[in-house]
Amino acid sequence: MAHRFPALTAEQKKELSDIAQRIVANGKGILAADESVGTMGNRLQRIKVENTEENRRQFREILFTVDSSINQSIGGVILFHETLYQKDSQGKLFRNILKEKGIVVGIKLDQGGAPLAGTNKETSIQGLDGL
Repeated sequence: MAHRFPALTAEQKKELSDIAQRIVANGKGILAADESVGTMGNRLQRIKVENTEENRRQFREILFTVDSSINQSIGGVILFHETLYQKDSQGKLFRNILKEKGIVVGIKLDQGGAPLAGTNKETSIQGLDGL
């Protein structure tokens, strides 16, 4: 039976392994900074800040730039689509700031959860079939 998706080559397997090792090297972890506009709105509302793109950008700038030693404990960061194109106050892309610190950058690909029919409040991740 033919597989719909071909197996990874040895080179691809090595590349993925190397990336995974970089992310967790020396006990480092992954920062999930992939909050959607709505989720960020909830966070900002708690501190009485309006949910605007500029305020979300400023929040992320603080998160990614205030502590210069972030790369000592964070090996990878998951970003929301909006964040890929956001820049710090000096005009530098956040993704480049993170990469320069040796942090692996990833992006959230799913479109959130949706109720799963016929279950007791279970959900299913949406958007994976379109990857």
